[in-house]
Amino acid sequence: MAARSEIDSHNLPAHVAVIMDGNGRWAKQKGGLRIFGHQNAITAVRDTVEAAAEVGVQYLTLYAFSTENWARPKHEVMALMQLLVHTIRQETPTLLKNSIRLEAIGDISSLPDSCQRELAESMELTKAGTRMTLVLALSYSGRWDLTQAAKRLAQEVASGRLQPEAVTEQTLAGYLSTAGIPDPALLIRTSGEQRISNFLLWQLAYTELYITELLWPDFRREHFYDAIQAYQRRERRFGKTSEQLTVS
Repeated sequence: MAARSEIDSHNLPAHVAVIMDGNGRWAKQKGGLRIFGHQNAITAVRDTVEAAAEVGVQYLTLYAFSTENWARPKHEVMALMQLLVHTIRQETPTLLKNSIRLEAIGDISSLPDSCQRELAESMELTKAGTRMTLVLALSYSGRWDLTQAAKRLAQEVASGRLQPEAVTEQTLAGYLSTAGIPDPALLIRTSGEQRISNFLLWQLAYTELYITELLWPDFRREHFYDAIQAYQRRERRFGKTSEQLTVS
């Protein structure tokens, strides 16, 4: 596994997104309920946030709860919401100490009131953080994000405040929930599944994908370093040829 000292600090992804997958399977392997996996995933979250901040990543987005997750058994969803409230409350002092700003994307209004309150309080308390921005994707899906952006854009056009011919990729991006945040340069997905699961569909257009067989509760800072090193070995061409990159 990679060490922090082996990472090139001049070639870091400004934004890393993570699909934290495998909690349920991890719990099943241990003979426990799915919530047992979610509870043990907190260490992986803490390690990843600390590692990202230490190496100099500017934005870290964690896919914590998708809109599709609402279809899971009610007892699991409620346990997850309680765990979310507890974790945000518990980790806020650490975020403050390390100057990490907390933000959230998704249909936040669909969360229980207690979750909304804890989230709002933590975001207010940490808003002055400058070291890194931690973004929680909660009740989020890429299709939801594009749909709400299209609705808002359509309202602007219908009102006459925006002309259809003035709509560009940059215009649409400005109505997404990630407006003002650079697109992820690196996406990490645990558990070996090779799909993006309705996550940041627009934003992942040119993102480097790193997939590991590790289940999320087993993910540690060394594994995050491995992902960063894998990213640094790749050539990001954005449609150009290698020769064009060399010339530029």
